[in-house]
Amino acid sequence: MAKKRNIVVKIGSALLANLELLTPRYGFLQRLLEDVAQLRAEGTNVILCSSGSVALGLRIIGETPESAGVSDKQAAAACGMPLLLNAYKQVGHEFGFEIAQVLLTLGDFEDHRRFLNTRNTVHRLLEANVVPIVNENDTITTEEIRVGDNDRLAAKVAQMVGADDFIILTGVDGLYDRNPDEPGAQFIPEVDDVSQYMDATKGKSTLGTGGMETKLLAANMAQEAGVTTWIAQGEVDHPVSSVLAQTRRSTKILPHPNPLSGWDSWIANRLQMAGSLVISDTLATALSGDRPIRREDVISMTGDFSRGDVLHIYDSKGIERARGLSDFTSEELRVLTSNPDTQAEKLLGYRTKGEVIRSANLVMLENRHLLWDAPEEISGSA
Repeated sequence: MAKKRNIVVKIGSALLANLELLTPRYGFLQRLLEDVAQLRAEGTNVILCSSGSVALGLRIIGETPESAGVSDKQAAAACGMPLLLNAYKQVGHEFGFEIAQVLLTLGDFEDHRRFLNTRNTVHRLLEANVVPIVNENDTITTEEIRVGDNDRLAAKVAQMVGADDFIILTGVDGLYDRNPDEPGAQFIPEVDDVSQYMDATKGKSTLGTGGMETKLLAANMAQEAGVTTWIAQGEVDHPVSSVLAQTRRSTKILPHPNPLSGWDSWIANRLQMAGSLVISDTLATALSGDRPIRREDVISMTGDFSRGDVLHIYDSKGIERARGLSDFTSEELRVLTSNPDTQAEKLLGYRTKGEVIRSANLVMLENRHLLWDAPEEISGSA
């Protein structure tokens, strides 16, 4: 049996919620889910990553997008999620399919065991012919432990399920070389290197937490996993299939021809920085995936991290060179680096080679990766 095509579709809040009334936009949902039903009939798996729960709940708690604080948005998400899922369910039943809610937090992506468990759940829903609707669990997340935008969350879902295509439906018809409201703005039909356009994408939407910048960050994550990304206007008939058929304008962001393995992609594509290391420039220049990072290589470190967290590796100038899975907690590593002449086994009380990051768990960052700025403790001293 041929493998089904997997598509992840991210839908922005402004498409799902009326900007003034903060109520569901059933007309859009009709067009979207009719299209999903047709794609499913053609043998395509569709996973929806849906914003909208906070926007729909604001009216219930008496707040607006401009006035709502963190606790207001958490309460709004609790009120809005039943409304959003009920709207999806009602319209989905009209077209003969079931939906399922999958609420995720940052830890479900950053912890590899939970990442795999989530993937298994989504695959089981697809096997049962159910459409998963994924969203961040905004009711319980705070600024420190949240993904922060559904664009990158959706990209991680695309990576998770091995998607063929990742479609971001939004309020504009794609990427421009500057704000599309500015005179002379040029539409960009196809992108290979998203870094060229990052400076032109600042700002975010009124209802949502993301703007074009987060969409390009998400597209870069999808590129690494070998997924084609499309950014397109959602307010049209057949909003998904018309993008795939290329019968209307959209921006296509090409996947890398040599994508990372699933393991390397999970390591390299992060949503939050757990901690960082600074290594010598000599080692940074010679560093490759064949050599581990040892305790004697570490010049300094930041963050309070656990064993198994992914660390960002910088040279002395604050340029990110690699990312890798730590074999030690931050407390253990501080002990090891402060006592370089004492055997690691004596310091920690268990047998270890003293390798901070094993070579198998180290991913070099090539030009195709969007690098993260160094933490202030590093950049300030560079």
